[in-house]
Amino acid sequence: MREQQIPQENQKPVVIIGAGHSGVAVAAGLRTRGWQGRILLLDAEKETPYERPPLSKELLKAGAPDESTPLRKEKFFQDKGIERLAGLTVESIDRPGKAVLLSDGGRHGYHRLVIATGSRARALSVPGANLPGVLALRTRDDALELKRVLVPGAQVAIIGAGYIGLEVAAAAAARGCKVTVLEFQDRVMSRVTSAPVSRFFENVHGQKGVRFVFGAAVTAIEGTDRAEHVVTADGARFPADVVLAGIGVIPNQEIAEAAGLHCKDGIFVDDDGRTSDPEIYATGDVTHFTSRIDGQSQRLECIQNAMSQADSVAAHITGQPTSDPEIPWFWTVQHGVRLQTAGVRHPDDDVIVRGTPSEGKFSVVYLRNGRLSAVDTVGGLSDFRPAKKLIARAAEIDPSLAAEPSISLTDAALQPSL
Repeated sequence: MREQQIPQENQKPVVIIGAGHSGVAVAAGLRTRGWQGRILLLDAEKETPYERPPLSKELLKAGAPDESTPLRKEKFFQDKGIERLAGLTVESIDRPGKAVLLSDGGRHGYHRLVIATGSRARALSVPGANLPGVLALRTRDDALELKRVLVPGAQVAIIGAGYIGLEVAAAAAARGCKVTVLEFQDRVMSRVTSAPVSRFFENVHGQKGVRFVFGAAVTAIEGTDRAEHVVTADGARFPADVVLAGIGVIPNQEIAEAAGLHCKDGIFVDDDGRTSDPEIYATGDVTHFTSRIDGQSQRLECIQNAMSQADSVAAHITGQPTSDPEIPWFWTVQHGVRLQTAGVRHPDDDVIVRGTPSEGKFSVVYLRNGRLSAVDTVGGLSDFRPAKKLIARAAEIDPSLAAEPSISLTDAALQPSL
């Protein structure tokens, strides 16, 4: 039998900057798809690449092991011939020379470059923000430091009521801390969900002793040797031994900007993950793209999107067809209650509640121009899978049927006329 010839292209080097979910998935996907060339994975952190979601959930629990869950075991990288340089940062990209320059002075050429640098926690920019006791949560080291100070009786002030802030609030309350959440908006998770879901989770937290202060604009952190109080614009002072800033993230796009790539709130990429330089790709939280599902220009911070983009990038580099886009989905767990979302809700979507929130298990359906755009499921997933399929085909929904939980979402869809 004639030996199959490996395309010469597939024997050239690919360099990947970043070893989070997306970067590791690109490396693995290239090997799975037959790439024979060098794959160099550049990791700014020293330890084996690890899962990020548990940092604000399982790892913070009392008695939980301090070890993070690896994305892939070290043996995987060795067996697949994926080189990993750890503890080094990329100083610059030499686009004309098709090479990256590293913090140790090293220079590595590429045939294709993938930027998977993710995002970082947005830093507080008020007086006292650098005091000891003021923390953020993005890395394993961040999580371990936070875990160390969440001791029974500690006064914990959390700035921001998004996923991270609320997950930490739940962990801190469970460990016996006195928790106050300061949120500039008028409800929790206002960026990602609707009022019925927000109010439900406020109640869940309230039952566990978490205090919320809405309309709170933080102006300073006070303290002598470490944080002692958080001050808001109305002059209120909240005692705090620990301050967590959960005020969003910023895409790590600086290396791409310096190289002249098109960036604005992320690195702009096309459907195949290519940047404004066709020999450079980007994937994951750092990217800004136009959704193939609803045509919206967006940057998404979720594992599903990071993995989906990684698959597209690996496919395009190897010259293989990409998969159809998956409906983006997100999740959070707070006080043991799971919120899982499919699709991307817009603030002006019509809101339909399915079920009774007071019973702890319900869904919220979002309609845009009569079509299903997103769904939130709380305490159960019965509506999740059918909703993903209906969102994918932009199904029209009968609002009165969708409001009746005994009727399946599939049966609430209006059948197109023949």
